[in-house]
Amino acid sequence: MPAVRRLAAILAADVAGYSRLMGADEEGTHERLRAHLRELVDPKIGEHHGRIVKNTGDGMLAEFASVVDALRCAAEMQAGMTERNAAAPADQRIEFRIGIHQGDVVV
Repeated sequence: MPAVRRLAAILAADVAGYSRLMGADEEGTHERLRAHLRELVDPKIGEHHGRIVKNTGDGMLAEFASVVDALRCAAEMQAGMTERNAAAPADQRIEFRIGIHQGDVVV
């Protein structure tokens, strides 16, 4: 039986310089990242009808039915992180690299 496929937009995000941040302050970096995910990233994904399909230590994959929703989510995440990082010292800022891919996924 052939695999069932559907079109999806996948948002991939990870923290730039995560190893350096963890090396300098493991507990602080972990706590700051968890707060950003809980207070900004997870709600934005939900607001744009996405769902997280995989978490890694410093990143995630989220699936969206629409590439427009994924793009809007990414733009709002980046804008939110700019605001959240404004008062943080440059060497402690958590900054996400985000890419979006549209293609078939196997259901």
